[in-house]
Amino acid sequence: MDRELFEVWVAEALDALPDAFRDRLENVEVVVEDWPDRDTLLRAGVQHPAGLLGFYHGVPQTQRTHYYGLVLPDKISIYRRPIELQCRTLEEIRETIHHVLRHEIAHHFGISDERLKDMGAY
Repeated sequence: MDRELFEVWVAEALDALPDAFRDRLENVEVVVEDWPDRDTLLRAGVQHPAGLLGFYHGVPQTQRTHYYGLVLPDKISIYRRPIELQCRTLEEIRETIHHVLRHEIAHHFGISDERLKDMGAY
């Protein structure tokens, strides 16, 4: 798939977030990367690069104290190649991008994978 179209869909997914969430995204950058790096795979507990679709790198808002400041932006990585490998159609790619972005943003707001499962987000 064309990388530019993938990036457009990531931007659309970000724009589609409700204002209440988008307005509270503090010090976070969303990027498209082809594959996760080795360190990220280790941190995520994933062995194969195709098994990780996105990752939140940073300090969740719920864990920030008054000492939080003068730090590089948090980063949400959306991994293009694993998403493309998992999906069969362009529409499925687009839907997966939306799902993965919302999932990683939930981590930015301090929501764990366990809590997301409890909420029925999977």
